[in-house]
Amino acid sequence: MMAGLDVSRRSFLSASLLAGAVLGFQARLALAATPGTEGAPPPALNAFIRINPDNTVVIGAKNPEIGQGIKTMLPMLIAEELDVAWEQVKIEQTDFDDALYGPQGAGGSRATPVNWEPMRQAGAAARAMLVMAAAGQWKVAPETLTTAQGMVHHAASRRIASYASLAAAAAALTPPELAGVPLKDPAKYTIIGTPRKGVDTPAILAGKPLFGIDASPPGMVYAALEACPVFGGTLASLDDGAARAASGVIAVVPINTGLVAKGKHDAVAIVADSWWSAQQARALLAVEWDNGANAAFSTAGYAREAETALGGEAPSDILRKGDAKAALARAAKTVSARYSYPFLAHGTLEPQNCTALYEEGKLTFWAPSQSPGSGRRQVCEMLDLPPEALTIHMTRIGGGFGRRLMNDYMVQVAQIAKALPGRPVKLLYTREDDMRHDWYRPAGWHALSAGLDEEGRLVALQDHFVTFGAEGKPLRAAEMEETEFPAQLLDDVHFGASYLATNLPTGWLRAPTSNAMGFVFQSFLDEVAEAAGLDLPSLVLRTLGEDRMLEKVGRAPQFNTARARKVIEEAVRFAGWKGTRPKGQSDSGKGRGFGFYFSHAGYFAEVVDVTVSPEGTITVDKVWVTGDVGAHVINPLNAENQVQGSVIEGLGQAMIGQEIEQVEGRITQANFDSFPLMRIDGAPAQIAVNFVTSDYPPTGLGEPALPPVVPALANAVYAATGQRVRSLPMKLA
Repeated sequence: MMAGLDVSRRSFLSASLLAGAVLGFQARLALAATPGTEGAPPPALNAFIRINPDNTVVIGAKNPEIGQGIKTMLPMLIAEELDVAWEQVKIEQTDFDDALYGPQGAGGSRATPVNWEPMRQAGAAARAMLVMAAAGQWKVAPETLTTAQGMVHHAASRRIASYASLAAAAAALTPPELAGVPLKDPAKYTIIGTPRKGVDTPAILAGKPLFGIDASPPGMVYAALEACPVFGGTLASLDDGAARAASGVIAVVPINTGLVAKGKHDAVAIVADSWWSAQQARALLAVEWDNGANAAFSTAGYAREAETALGGEAPSDILRKGDAKAALARAAKTVSARYSYPFLAHGTLEPQNCTALYEEGKLTFWAPSQSPGSGRRQVCEMLDLPPEALTIHMTRIGGGFGRRLMNDYMVQVAQIAKALPGRPVKLLYTREDDMRHDWYRPAGWHALSAGLDEEGRLVALQDHFVTFGAEGKPLRAAEMEETEFPAQLLDDVHFGASYLATNLPTGWLRAPTSNAMGFVFQSFLDEVAEAAGLDLPSLVLRTLGEDRMLEKVGRAPQFNTARARKVIEEAVRFAGWKGTRPKGQSDSGKGRGFGFYFSHAGYFAEVVDVTVSPEGTITVDKVWVTGDVGAHVINPLNAENQVQGSVIEGLGQAMIGQEIEQVEGRITQANFDSFPLMRIDGAPAQIAVNFVTSDYPPTGLGEPALPPVVPALANAVYAATGQRVRSLPMKLA
């Protein structure tokens, strides 16, 4: 087999983890078949745990790994309660089977809060079964037994037994109810809270195949995709004679990308015996597209429409409480400003790809998907297949950031594979395909006003938000929460909205909506703070008021003012913050900025130091990050990596020219020369991270550290230069 995933081995491991386990962890644990039969797999104590004869333990990792460290972190929870040594543990990626494993997705920093308790319960229940098996064999009370490092001990008789020797007996017992199984005292944790390297790191360093792009089942053929360059356009005519006659070409297949009505085609797949041949033949297609009215959409047009909208009243309300207009009219001082940000692409280093095999009415995928469950639903809808007809092997993902929540590549390769039954097909985008057929973070424009009383207290807030939507509702990822800070802390607030039409598909980008709102509101509040004669941390602390939990609204996480206060105070201490620097008076070009944001249930405050050259080049000297994600940081090494990655990504969105432009319906950017990613020489020399703990269950870290770094940067640039940055990407005069 050529370099690629060892499909047969993966399949075996998945089957082994599933052996005998017919119920998910939300139900009573099901036990594996009794071992000992020649050729039978080692016993699995539940869907996640298999114990080998040498007393090593295989733990299934159920969620997609996109670089967020979940493949290591979730098994750590099971291993902790199972009471084994981490060195005993081997981790294997499971297939997608949400009926068995529960939710399997990567998005919204949800994996930690969703799995914190169930994963520990799964480990604790398996441990309890092993203890019961030992107690039965030794005729002693289970309470007299202890466990450690995969062994059961009876102190009175000095008897010791390995988990492996007890697994078969445990399989004959009735498993305990998960809700009632005792969990460890956190003071006795030996794995949770300790730094653990990523389980895939050695293989990645060695260049071993792990990713979707590495999938290589026997007999695989390759597909390149010619998609309509204008979103919403459809295939008008196709002459594929030259392409079909090209060397290595196997088939030409018109497909539906999932963006036009079912039954229509808006892309053509060229299938060949190599991807190079498919890509070469792609250039031989003679295709005409019917773009309809979609070529009229453009970035310049959106800006004109937004300007017009901001000049009038907002037709829709996101939040209206009190009377913001009257409060602003009677305020001692008002501050007004406009902010904006562009469409953004995801720019994953591993371009979109997916491999699929269709045979006998069933589809098998090797899918680098953040949301395989949604992918299954979308494929079933497109091809009229039942869910049980799909098998999804989850591969490691070379960068997601929300792009791989959309699963268009699964829908597309499914159609191609169905046209070539019995032959696995790998669909692979070029970098240009990826950049020009993304699901983009939508642009936005804001007209903000704030009112201060005689004592400089913030008393009113108003925002007219212009973004994209239809029928008075925002498109995906264009939403703005009515809880946007500090709306819940004020009596008079009005958030209105105007929605523009677009043909661009929109999607979630890391820290969805927060990546933009953090910049807008924390930058604007820095202006308000200056008007009040304060620095931003002082204004936010004063606005928080007394310690309390604010009202729960919709799906937004509940805000705790005490946790916010503690994070801000610790961030200020951590960075040695001594207030704002003289604006525009720094001969050195150095400045310091602050930003705070609450998103995805995480509280983060950040300080950024910059140096701005006389030519306007921004250098980020250092970033300090303080966060509160609950009582436990499960894997401190990975947590630090997640925070540092968030900071670098946020800085990249703000300061290196990232923006997507549309002209006559088409995206003009094609590669990293026109949509740059942060490079090593542009990253901060140091990103210092610390966490404060609170008495709340742990929450996720993939996203909440990103939003505050963008306004902290903008505020630092203002401190250094006197120039307010009100539009991204940053462009200094």
